[in-house]
Amino acid sequence: MNPLHLESLLAIVDEGSFEHAAHSLGITPSAVSQRIKALERDTGRVLVRRSTPATATEAGEVLVQAARRMRLLQAETDARLEGRLGRVPLSIAVNADSLATWFTPVMSDVAGFDGATLRIRIEDEARTLALLRRGDVLGAVTRESRPVSGCESLPLGVVRYRAVATPDLAAQYPGPDWSRMPTLRFGPGDALQAADLEERLGEKQQRPRMSEIPSSEALARATLRGLGWGLMSDLQADIHLRRGDLVTLDDRIIDVPLHWQRWRLESELLEKLTDSVLAAAQQLPAV
Repeated sequence: MNPLHLESLLAIVDEGSFEHAAHSLGITPSAVSQRIKALERDTGRVLVRRSTPATATEAGEVLVQAARRMRLLQAETDARLEGRLGRVPLSIAVNADSLATWFTPVMSDVAGFDGATLRIRIEDEARTLALLRRGDVLGAVTRESRPVSGCESLPLGVVRYRAVATPDLAAQYPGPDWSRMPTLRFGPGDALQAADLEERLGEKQQRPRMSEIPSSEALARATLRGLGWGLMSDLQADIHLRRGDLVTLDDRIIDVPLHWQRWRLESELLEKLTDSVLAAAQQLPAV
């Protein structure tokens, strides 16, 4: 199988289109198209969905994962031969709350990896595993402890969430009155908040006003501004609770265990990344 063809397939998946892939590879869109057609002819399968953005088919995902592994190993081989790291891509999936809190030291560590680049995909911790299965990323922070085929799973710790709001908002809806108090969520994929709200509402038919804030930091700021109540991790909420800017609305604690799943691949760079993730997670309570 031609490595250039695999490289083109990976570029399409990463960049989202034949045109953007061509720009990143320094060739024409026609050349990219010819490479993919040749690869599809060799495999006898359709590998790319010609959509916006372009995505890999099930057969294409198998080759994308292989291409990503080849790229990492090639970059590390070049580093050993030439005594330098040119541009080693580390694609990982992390949930927004982790990225905004305990995960940030990882960025500092990667900055010292002699020119390695970090590509982070933000996804709910219940969904990051899908990116790992497809080969879109080589590591993921996930709730799932059972390792994906070809991967290993390492426990990171627990992120603890509580329902919080400003004192004024809590006083305005005593009880708390979950059916009337304005609510915040990260987005339609916020499975944690959705399940928690359903439990709090029970069989009540009335649903509260709900605002969507697709950023962990902005969601915290919106909570502090009184736009609604929300689930906030202790890592974000503690300082505001101590100051009195926020109050907890009840005694319920939601513990979300996190795990680091990574490819089972002999890679010095991947080992360094894993060590960095595990070190950063030491600030979390144990699983």
